[in-house]
Amino acid sequence: MIPLRKTLLATGLASLMALPMTSQADEASTPMFTPKQMTDWLHLVMSSDRTVYTRMIVNRLQNKEKVIKASEHFEDEKALVLPAQMFRFGAEMVGEATDDFSYSLLSEWPINKQNAPRTEVEKTGLAYVAANKGENYYATEELGGKKYFTAVYADTAVAPACVTCHNDHKDTPRSDFKIGDVMGGVVIRVPL
Repeated sequence: MIPLRKTLLATGLASLMALPMTSQADEASTPMFTPKQMTDWLHLVMSSDRTVYTRMIVNRLQNKEKVIKASEHFEDEKALVLPAQMFRFGAEMVGEATDDFSYSLLSEWPINKQNAPRTEVEKTGLAYVAANKGENYYATEELGGKKYFTAVYADTAVAPACVTCHNDHKDTPRSDFKIGDVMGGVVIRVPL
């Protein structure tokens, strides 16, 4: 059921990105939605899915089933993937379906070094959402000669499983997270 849902989500988001940003009736009219609105909507879907998966699946099964550790590979088909892994798998699937937008889960305190911020906007955005609870960070940046609208949203610990996994992991650079703490951020990019 989940692979079908992820496929539908990726297809639906790609379809949304293909919609014209101007009214069909008047090509000179203002956009029907802004890049900020689009990234806010995308984040709402991603955040909701991630929270539901974490609270309803991972947290309930943490002590009953094998949960894959962040450093393990997904080889055991009976194992439960972690929320960060589920998010990455979805981002990779969307990336295969479209170049119209991208998203990733990054952190100032990554367990997996590939999830560290690389651009100045990512670094500034992650620091901003960690220091300004409830606020998002928006900027434009140029990467590879192309201009992007980039949005950064706080990724918070929503369940005991989040805190336990991050605090107890052998490679964690920070081990004092509590529920509600900002643990990183979701970075969404839309080409302009």
